[in-house]
Amino acid sequence: MPSLQKRARVAGWLYFILVVLGVMNLIYIPGKLIVKGNAAATAQKILASESLFRFSIASSLVSVVVFVFLVLALYRLFKEMDQPLAMLMVILVLVQVPIGFMDGAIQLVVLLLVRGAEFLSVFDQPHREALAMLLLNLSTQMALVSEIFWGLWLFPLGLLTFRSGFLPRFLGVWLIINGVAYVATSFVGMMTPQHMDFVSKVTFPALLGELVFMLWLVIRGARPKQLADPSLA
Repeated sequence: MPSLQKRARVAGWLYFILVVLGVMNLIYIPGKLIVKGNAAATAQKILASESLFRFSIASSLVSVVVFVFLVLALYRLFKEMDQPLAMLMVILVLVQVPIGFMDGAIQLVVLLLVRGAEFLSVFDQPHREALAMLLLNLSTQMALVSEIFWGLWLFPLGLLTFRSGFLPRFLGVWLIINGVAYVATSFVGMMTPQHMDFVSKVTFPALLGELVFMLWLVIRGARPKQLADPSLA
């Protein structure tokens, strides 16, 4: 398998792992455990499914590590074409790493609160549950801030894809639109959260750009354009 094709497939499979972990950590598991606006019910669900909550913490930390390996794999794929732009892509991912590990620490504190560790006996149960819910809301707000960087790193990735010559240009355009959608959703969530449902529905098609890009790398890989005259190859 050509080196370029191999690098594209490695990046694609890392992206696949990241997407699966993201769906579990951001959609599936919160939907199972968090009851919006009800701290007591949320605490009961976490205690009843503690192993699932711990798995969520572990997988979210793993996803941070996978994200780093993914951007390094994409850097290897694109660096020969435009190294400064590829470096910008890497930087915009690495600045997210501390936020991801901090979020994992917050989730561990939530678990301590709902379990009622001995040193927390000075707080009664409703207070502990309220604090746990506050930290879960903080985690949600941190994800909203991170969403800005989820969008920004897609701009250099989209440009690199568009100019690459070994990936379709429409993928690069879609990735840039995907990045705009992430940034727009983040700012709407911070400034006018009452409009989040509407904005999420409008931006949903744009957010499929990463999924299509990932599937293309996994299934098709990178295919350089052939020269018109074989003697020039």
